[in-house]
Amino acid sequence: MSAISLSKVVKAYGKLEVVHGIDLQIAHNEFVVLVGPSGCGKSTTLRMIAGLEDITDGDIRIGDRLVNDLPPRKRNISMVFQNYALYPHMNVRDNLGFGLKIAGQPPRVIEERVMEAAEILGISELLERIPAELSGGQRQRVAMGRAIVRHPEAFLFDEPLSNLDAKLRVQMRTEIKKLHHKVKTTVVYVTHDQVEAMTLADRIVIMKDGYIEQVGTPMDVFNHPVNTFVAGFIGSPPMNLIPARIAGDAVVLSDDVAVPVPDRLKAHVSDGMAVTAGIRPDDMTPVGHGIHDTDQMAAVELTVELAELLGTETLIYSHLAGHEVQGKMFDPRDVAEGETLEFRIALDKLHLFDAQTGRSVRAG
Repeated sequence: MSAISLSKVVKAYGKLEVVHGIDLQIAHNEFVVLVGPSGCGKSTTLRMIAGLEDITDGDIRIGDRLVNDLPPRKRNISMVFQNYALYPHMNVRDNLGFGLKIAGQPPRVIEERVMEAAEILGISELLERIPAELSGGQRQRVAMGRAIVRHPEAFLFDEPLSNLDAKLRVQMRTEIKKLHHKVKTTVVYVTHDQVEAMTLADRIVIMKDGYIEQVGTPMDVFNHPVNTFVAGFIGSPPMNLIPARIAGDAVVLSDDVAVPVPDRLKAHVSDGMAVTAGIRPDDMTPVGHGIHDTDQMAAVELTVELAELLGTETLIYSHLAGHEVQGKMFDPRDVAEGETLEFRIALDKLHLFDAQTGRSVRAG
């Protein structure tokens, strides 16, 4: 079994602590994505799992083995980096099999595993080419194939798509997901791109400043962010976050803008409480151009400051209660700057966060 367990793991460089006693359980065959802004500790955490960074305190287990003091080669993991690091003078066949050759595997085993990996990744016809003759996507497949041939307990990916163009990134996301279905093993994947995290992960681990902020399925963290950081980080465009206060049964966004407190949140707030109201652009849509039609709606008038026509939708920028907000128009049309539109806010999708702690009022 290739479950991975981190228990109170700390990483410090001298007096500077960069990972602060994190706990994380990754199940056998699970695809877990570590995501967060630069400097949050996600790559450091991955490198500690790999053995490329010593841990300062805590325990890391891969399967039933404590691996704190094991070198990388004895952890039976394979790592794919942002830099493919292929040997330029070797063809694809030799690149794929080199690690097995160094490990002393017999030629028959090496050939079997190379052909198996090439078949899985669709690169059988490229085996005699050298890296200079490959596209970026093909090089990435070779890098993944070099990891596959080892039959590791876990795959570790460190921002593997960062060097690819936008179209190829989408294609390779699909390839990596297909790979996980074919080669059933544990995957830990690091990225700063929340779209990659949402599309690839069984569970997402959102990190900030060396702490884990939230762990959950993509839809869990999207629909139920535990704090304003997660709410603003997950989602594209990000959630609108507006300072507000509770006045009776209303969320007052400014002197003249108020919306009802949703029924599901009334038990979690009190009169006079300072909050941050959160609403995603998808849930704030012009009348007649939205996807919501429920009895839990609130109306606000907004002046269009900028409109981005995206084909299937239009992203509209405006200000609400003195703060920039974004809304979406489905069934789009040309929208003029300065045009006033009546927007409907879907109250069943409204989030409230404690202004002092940033925590969701439902999370406590």
